[in-house]
Amino acid sequence: MIVKGQKINDRYEIIRSIGEGGMANVYLALDTILDRRVAVKVLRGDLANDEKFVRRFQREAISASSLSHPNIVEMYDVGEDNGNYFIVMEYVEGKSLKSLIKKRGGLTLPEVLDIMLQLTDGIACAHNSYIIHRDIKPQNILVLDDGRVKITDFGIAQALKRGELTETNSVMGSVHYLPPEQANGTGTTIKSDIYSLGIVMFELLTGKVPFKGENAVEIALKQMKEPMPSIHTYKEGIPQSIENIILKAAAKNPKNRYDTVLEMQEDIKTALSKDREDEQKIVFRYAESDQEQEQEKETISRTEKNAELEEIFEKEKEKKSNKKLWIIGLIIMFIAFIICFVIFALPSFKKVPNVKVPNVENMEVSAAIRELEQLGFVVEAKTEEQYSDTIEAGKVIKTNPQADRTVKKGTSIQVTVSLGLEGFLSENYVGKNYIEVKTMLETRGLKVTVEEKEYTEKEAEEAKVKENTVVSQDIKEGIELKKGETVTLTIPKIVVTYPDFTDGTWTTDKVKEFCDKQGIKLEVKTVNTNDHPDNTIITQDRASESKVVKGVKLTITVTKKLPEPKPDEDKPGEGTQNPEPENPTNPTDPGTTDQPTGGQPDGTTNPTTPSQGN
Repeated sequence: MIVKGQKINDRYEIIRSIGEGGMANVYLALDTILDRRVAVKVLRGDLANDEKFVRRFQREAISASSLSHPNIVEMYDVGEDNGNYFIVMEYVEGKSLKSLIKKRGGLTLPEVLDIMLQLTDGIACAHNSYIIHRDIKPQNILVLDDGRVKITDFGIAQALKRGELTETNSVMGSVHYLPPEQANGTGTTIKSDIYSLGIVMFELLTGKVPFKGENAVEIALKQMKEPMPSIHTYKEGIPQSIENIILKAAAKNPKNRYDTVLEMQEDIKTALSKDREDEQKIVFRYAESDQEQEQEKETISRTEKNAELEEIFEKEKEKKSNKKLWIIGLIIMFIAFIICFVIFALPSFKKVPNVKVPNVENMEVSAAIRELEQLGFVVEAKTEEQYSDTIEAGKVIKTNPQADRTVKKGTSIQVTVSLGLEGFLSENYVGKNYIEVKTMLETRGLKVTVEEKEYTEKEAEEAKVKENTVVSQDIKEGIELKKGETVTLTIPKIVVTYPDFTDGTWTTDKVKEFCDKQGIKLEVKTVNTNDHPDNTIITQDRASESKVVKGVKLTITVTKKLPEPKPDEDKPGEGTQNPEPENPTNPTDPGTTDQPTGGQPDGTTNPTTPSQGN
């Protein structure tokens, strides 16, 4: 039992559990030597007791640790500690692709293409290192907040025993993506990973797996027997070129699949190009279903039987060479000759010879037509035109029928001519989500760079600028763009600035809430004064409208009202009023004021009161 605070291999200190699976439990841990967070996978107890499994696990995990790619979770360490077999890998703060699909269902087409390009890039790196994953599924793919994906579980996936279809969560989760050759135990190749990628792409677009069942065996049988359902029954508007990628990747017969994952990646890159808009549904060269394979076997068997009959017929002719059977043999030979003549020779008088279509790719159109006509083909007057990244404008891209095909002499052939690099008109991308714009431009072969422009919150509000949207572009709307050109998109970076905390609307609690949110340490100083209301913020040591930097300290000064003095603490002559004098006109009375005696405030003499003190 692994608990918080426990150290694995006297180095990796367990912080908390972050997941449990059919093969291993996963923990967040601190690498106390390199002072970094890591993910530690500890093999489940029953697997750890299987010596054969452990040896294979360690061998495969060490092999997988050599992989280094942005789309593969890096593996740091493999070992054993007190009977606990573990692997230590990069800790990725993200969620699994499976949880994203459960939350959103099918994703948008640009999102799917972006994810698949990243996945094929990572798997291609593994295949180049002679490593097959064997357990590609959304549960083993992590999605980061910035849109990057990372593939995990290379070591464990390879160490799994073949043929186990027990109903653990692990196998039930894996069998939906299991290629037929892996399900029937005939072995795995790099094409097995390509099959799983096709199933993942289907699920990304539809939010559902193509084959379902009540148990692992039922699902595995469907993977081997049932044809792939059409994606159009789940989601409308998907181009045929996209479905063709899924059908080819997830073909039941490995011969019909892509030869390499890079070939699949190239198909994904061009899936939305203009020359594939009218693409027809893919037709496989080799048999897919058991019925088709039986028909092939039956045809081969019939051919072999015919050959055996011919051999028997020849032997019988040799046996009938004696004189007694000479006449009978002659008759049989004559009959056989007549039959062969009718079957083989007679049709040959009318048979049109076969001709191999030459490869005229990259030739001038006139030269290609001349060569085709010399071989007896009829070249159609109307040529097809397509854009091409490799063939310059005016030269032949291909023919229909294709080069190296054997067809009848006199067959009509259509020539496809290159228009050169495909261009398209730029649009005004301002205000659109930059990730979608970037994906769209990159799928058309453009290089996209993204720059940031800082906005304060006030500036962003005034300019009506939103995060992750394009605010400017370095190309004008309506100009022609071609593959390989670079486009620069500018997106906003919203910068938080300090408000004016002294404007009378801020309280100490509100300032603290602001500081907690921005990661700022707050220091509050008080000053005793009656010049302002109590708890008024009168100063701040960070200027308003200046940029907020996480981790710094902000000091504000808050007023505190002076207490009212008590009566017994009054100074003499202060705090009380002199009593009204009994005789206000007596100059000797100490309570009199300096006002002229007997006079009015305006200086006139009171006529009813005589002057005193003269």
